Amino acid sequence: MDKKGAQSYKEQSINTMTQEELLLLVYDELVMRLHRSRLALDKEDIELFESSVDGCIAIVRYLDDTLDRRYPISSELHRLYDFFGYELNRVKIGRNRKELERISPMLSDLRDTFRTAAKNCAEGK
Repeated sequence: MDKKGAQSYKEQSINTMTQEELLLLVYDELVMRLHRSRLALDKEDIELFESSVDGCIAIVRYLDDTLDRRYPISSELHRLYDFFGYELNRVKIGRNRKELERISPMLSDLRDTFRTAAKNCAEGK
């Protein structure tokens, strides 16, 4: 498949996703970048580490910016995203492996919670 065909396929796939699927895709990307940042820190590849953490910070900001503030849960999620943004900045500035290992499971759990919620909604629960 040529590059144009592959790009077209990706765009079509994204355009046909539900909001829940898109949200999970964003969370999957966040978790992948967290993992990449840990590996980069192990290899002492500081450039990759910083770009991976920057990507995580950007995703957390995006998640916060796209909250629908009409719902009460949004204020709680905003506080969580604010916390994660702060902690990710600490990880980046201090190249702090311990903090990275502390918040990574929290973000993975949050992703899994959204995955379960999407599944329950799809099943009509």
